Amino acid sequence: MSLLPSRRAWPGQATPTPANHFRQDINGLRALAVVAVILYHFDVGGLAGGFAGVDVFFVLSGYLMAGIIGTGLQRGDFSVLAFYWARARRILPALLLVCAVVLAIGWLLLAPNDYKTLGRHARQSLAFLSNHLYLKEAGYFDSASQAKWLLHTWSLSVEWQFYLALPLILALAWKLLPRRGTLVGVHLALFSCSLALCIALTASHPQKAFYLLPARAWEMLLGGLCFLLCSNLGLPATARRLLEAGGLALIGASVFLLDESAAWPGALALLPTLGTAMVLAARRETSPWCTHGAVQWLGTRSYSLYLWHWPLVAWLFHAGHRQTPLWIAAALLLTLILGELSYRLVERPTRRWLGTGRRAFAVAGLAGLMILAGYLAQVVVRAKGFPQRMPADILAMREQALQGTPRNEECLSKGAGCVYGGPDIQAMLIGDSHAASVVTAAQLALPDADQGIYLRAAPACLPVPGLHIREHPRDNPEDTCNRLRRQLPAELGDAPGRVPLIIVTRTSVYPLGYNGIDQNRKNRPQAYISSPVDEPSSEWLEAFARLYIDHACALARQRPVYLVRPIPEMRVDVPDVMSRKMLQGKAPQVTLSRADYEARNGFVWSVQNRAREACGVQILDPLPYLCDEGQCYGGREGQAYYADDNHLNAAGSRLLAPMFAEVFADLSTAQADPPR
Repeated sequence: MSLLPSRRAWPGQATPTPANHFRQDINGLRALAVVAVILYHFDVGGLAGGFAGVDVFFVLSGYLMAGIIGTGLQRGDFSVLAFYWARARRILPALLLVCAVVLAIGWLLLAPNDYKTLGRHARQSLAFLSNHLYLKEAGYFDSASQAKWLLHTWSLSVEWQFYLALPLILALAWKLLPRRGTLVGVHLALFSCSLALCIALTASHPQKAFYLLPARAWEMLLGGLCFLLCSNLGLPATARRLLEAGGLALIGASVFLLDESAAWPGALALLPTLGTAMVLAARRETSPWCTHGAVQWLGTRSYSLYLWHWPLVAWLFHAGHRQTPLWIAAALLLTLILGELSYRLVERPTRRWLGTGRRAFAVAGLAGLMILAGYLAQVVVRAKGFPQRMPADILAMREQALQGTPRNEECLSKGAGCVYGGPDIQAMLIGDSHAASVVTAAQLALPDADQGIYLRAAPACLPVPGLHIREHPRDNPEDTCNRLRRQLPAELGDAPGRVPLIIVTRTSVYPLGYNGIDQNRKNRPQAYISSPVDEPSSEWLEAFARLYIDHACALARQRPVYLVRPIPEMRVDVPDVMSRKMLQGKAPQVTLSRADYEARNGFVWSVQNRAREACGVQILDPLPYLCDEGQCYGGREGQAYYADDNHLNAAGSRLLAPMFAEVFADLSTAQADPPR
């Protein structure tokens, strides 16, 4: 967002701008932008495209920066370090306070993993790298983003990165060829490249287009071009009014007509950005819409309002009041109050204090505070969110939730074959980490103590020949999944034919992609045949189905084969959500509707059914033990059944012992009544 007032204009204009002149039209644009963003985030007023307010801020930043840098270069007194210090004085104090307050609130309100995540976000926000972090996490428009208390700092990171690069580039260009046309040419070249990249990435990698500076710089460069080329167009009053009206219309159309389904930013972002440039070029500084006292109040405090509004949105989400009108109204009022206090008590005083006296002392003091805050945020991360601060009942629940399969490091992470129970092997259990998470349930179902289960599993591994996994390099023979694939046929050949094979995997991930808390990989299949695919097309799904069925049937020709239906993925970290609910005094229960389960896993069910019809493989269904008619349970009555969002813990695994007992009942029947 734009963070600096307009102070200087280009020397040599027909009507030079005084150094202390404050443009009310720029402040009015700030007001429009911050209101659009805030109302959009609070879901108020039908501003479905309010996110375009950030693009307005980007143009304003570029306009003002071009003015400051260009004026200084032509005057001969521009200093890159002084420029950086001016930006730091303006931006850092209020941001530092917001991060500190949010970390303090998180200590009181957040579950350990949530607090650890907040620490990581605060650290990256203070380093102005949060846009890169959020790129790796959920998309900006995903519902999961509302739980991120500092998500809005992505735009500050983009701007700060722009502030670091632009003066260096322009100063170097000016040194080589000191004329105004040089600055125009540099702006125009960078603008063209960035816009082309933005349009291309929006089509292929929209998250990168949204979060990364190279795809966003054109918006700020457009503002710079507007300053360099349109500061004194000499238009008559009527033309200026029409230009301003057209610009406001484009901004309004963006805010009211666009929505989250738009391919953004891309070419559509030209609407609010060109609109902003048109208003700036019109220079109607006393236009009635922008001179109103309320508009000027909002514009002057736009930075503080922007900083404080999003943590309140995140708090509403955290407290379960995201759709409650009264709570939303209270949060909006609190945004205005905090914005005013931050402006009066932080922004103005610190800008004045840091701009007077010994600069070295001021720089050292502000840098020290930033380093200290970043260090404290890192302490939160390294301490894993300080779980010891939780009440005793929550600590007990979390300790129980993390009780999983014994020998997991040896038997899963290293991919070694392991026997659970006695030496008399009654079944072979193969698959990925889901197989490892339920092996103790299969062991519990064994009729005799001297009987055992042989487990062969590897993380994120579907042991189907011809399928490759994104997370496992094809040419690395020591990779645990590749080693399992290579060694499994011999191990199956050595096992007696009567020993059944049970296959347990997080099957839907491989043809369909991740879901739930791993939003960044959502809908991107994790398996592939010849080369990775980016979406589950019908051709890909049928190819996957054929390989899966052929492999299951090949195994079924050697021994009894049982395919386990997918274990419900809860979409949220179960221990964290239960901790959060217990902190809020709510019933500690986590559920997933059967309808959501069926929508997620219907394809895999159909493939498993086809395998049963093709060659008689048998199917084990965990749902009767984890779900009722309407809901599947991740935890209830203070007990978590999952260690995270998709892996059953020891308590959840025990629920499946009756399911595995079906295998051994079939085995006993077959042994008691051998074929004649």
